[in-house]
Amino acid sequence: MNRVCLVGRLTAKPELRYTSSNVPYARFTLAVNRTFSNAQGERGTDFISIIIWRRQAENVANYLDKGSQVSIEGRIQTGNYTAQDGTKRYTTDVVADSVQFLESKKQSEARGANATPYDFENAPEPEPSNDVNVEDDPFADFGDNVAIDDNFLD
Repeated sequence: MNRVCLVGRLTAKPELRYTSSNVPYARFTLAVNRTFSNAQGERGTDFISIIIWRRQAENVANYLDKGSQVSIEGRIQTGNYTAQDGTKRYTTDVVADSVQFLESKKQSEARGANATPYDFENAPEPEPSNDVNVEDDPFADFGDNVAIDDNFLD
């Protein structure tokens, strides 16, 4: 089974492009903190290349920016190519099936630079609210549930 689940922050604004048959895709790098510390108590960070396709690629490019926190679900894909100097290069990417927008850079800065990381495991259940701004939530006017048929993405 080839499944990947990641939570991290974008290192730069996603780059939206189109294939020769006009299929949109976006590439970006996700900075993911390691769960363990080294001998000096410092945590390392992995920088993971992400690619996403079709409508989700357009949404990622339109709504995310450098520093945005996201959750990614997808699969690892490896490849190789021959560089201009004749050497063989190997690539590893995560092809995202799903991207969940967690927190923007602006929201993170509003929490304050010295705030402790959010404890998702012990967080209280959010209170339901009907005063959602459509500019903050592009899906706010769809009601409580948003259902997308898998065939729509093909």
